[in-house]
Amino acid sequence: MPATRRFTVSAGFLALGVVLVGCTSPSPTPTSSTSAGPRSTATATPVPVAGFLPGGTAQANKPWFDAVNTKLFAAGASANGRAIIDSLVTAGFDKAAMQVTPDKTSIKGEVDSILFSVKIGDSCLLGQHGGGGYSSAVEAALKSGLCLIGKTRSIDW
Repeated sequence: MPATRRFTVSAGFLALGVVLVGCTSPSPTPTSSTSAGPRSTATATPVPVAGFLPGGTAQANKPWFDAVNTKLFAAGASANGRAIIDSLVTAGFDKAAMQVTPDKTSIKGEVDSILFSVKIGDSCLLGQHGGGGYSSAVEAALKSGLCLIGKTRSIDW
C-alpha cells in the first residue's frame, strides 16, 4: 500500500481554475446631443450577500458559501478541516451534509490542499483551498449520494 494517497477530482472541478469570468461590451455612445446639461453615469454597485438561504438550492447558496470561505481564508485562519467546517456551520450550513478531506497525509505530512463539500438536495457545493488559493463549484452529487471521492475524515466534533 502506498505511503500517500492521491485524491481524484472530477475533470469539471479541476477545470474550475480556467473560468470565464465575464464579458463586457462597450457602452453605446450618443450620436447627437441637444442639451449641454450634466451627464448621468451609472456605476455598478456590488450585490450584498444576504446569507444562508434555508430551503435554497446549492446554486442559490453558492455566493454565501464563497463569502464565508473567502472571509475565513483572508483572515489568515488555519486552513484545517475543522476550522472550515466550523465556519460553515456557524454560517448556517448543515454539518451532517458536509465532507472534508484529511489535514495530514498518511505519514503526517502537510497536505497540498483540502477539499470540502456541503450536499444540498441532489447537488454539492464543492470547495478547495491550498497553495493555489480558494476555488469552488456546484456539481451534481455522485450516484453514491456523496460529494467527494476518496478518503474523507470523520466530522465527529
